[in-house]
Amino acid sequence: FAIFAAALMVGAWAERARLGWVVLFCAAWSLIVYAPVAHWVWGGGFLGSAGVLDFAGGAVVHVNSGVAGLVCAVFLGARKGYGVSPIVAHNPVLTMIGASLLLVGWIGFNAGSEWAADGLAAAARAADAIAAVALLNTLLAAMAASLTWKIVEVIEKRKPSLIGVLSGLIAGLVAITPAAGFVDPMGAVIIGLIAGPVCYAASVWIKKLLRYDDSLDAFGIHGAGGVAGAILTGVFASAAVNAAGADASVMKQLWGLGVTAGWSAGVTFLILIVCKLTTGLRVSESQEDDGLDGHLHGEVLEAS
Repeated sequence: FAIFAAALMVGAWAERARLGWVVLFCAAWSLIVYAPVAHWVWGGGFLGSAGVLDFAGGAVVHVNSGVAGLVCAVFLGARKGYGVSPIVAHNPVLTMIGASLLLVGWIGFNAGSEWAADGLAAAARAADAIAAVALLNTLLAAMAASLTWKIVEVIEKRKPSLIGVLSGLIAGLVAITPAAGFVDPMGAVIIGLIAGPVCYAASVWIKKLLRYDDSLDAFGIHGAGGVAGAILTGVFASAAVNAAGADASVMKQLWGLGVTAGWSAGVTFLILIVCKLTTGLRVSESQEDDGLDGHLHGEVLEAS
């Protein structure tokens, strides 16, 4: 989860960041930002003790990294030419492969967060049930969000796109993450249906309105989706699915989100200042024009 949280942020500044600061920033962020939040929610810290529910990382991973990604995107500034000419997906086929791998991996991410499904005793059988419902909820929310994202896209652009469907899929996976082991399947479907339009609005309309360059919508999908999912966990959590859901409330979830977002934004900004004064942040315009693979890594795909 710590590795995934750091990896999510990279999407916010893709195509314009120096490798040195990325390494330094991700290492420092994982220790100073991610680790405390993970402890506060899952390690016996004050958020978990206050009843904040986060089954598999809606706030700890997605809101945490989504907010940090937004801060980084604004701090670094936009890519050259952003907002002037379209910057489209390079290869939808590879995007499809990547999203498919994410969908399969997310089953382990969510269902695996129950930590057991061995069926050897009564307690284990209860864990079996929670792991099973978390798996089912993960798939249902992903499908529901991909549907509603596509509907909004068709209404606005008159054309459904593969990238849009896949973006909706990820939005649903993100939104169900905090709720996977707390809600019933109907709750999961509703969360997914809501997550699609919410993340579409954040990734398309809000980003265009505020003019920040979040290259892969780390905030639009992971930040906004994590917020929606965490709030809706407080609405749909059911004691019939998981006893921990008996005391769920939207106010507790908002408290957890506020603490997580505030800590992530503030400390991320301070780490960025240190990185700017040490490693520097952005590549040169010529390196950005030519692509970072060749300049930073000496690896270029030759045209056939």
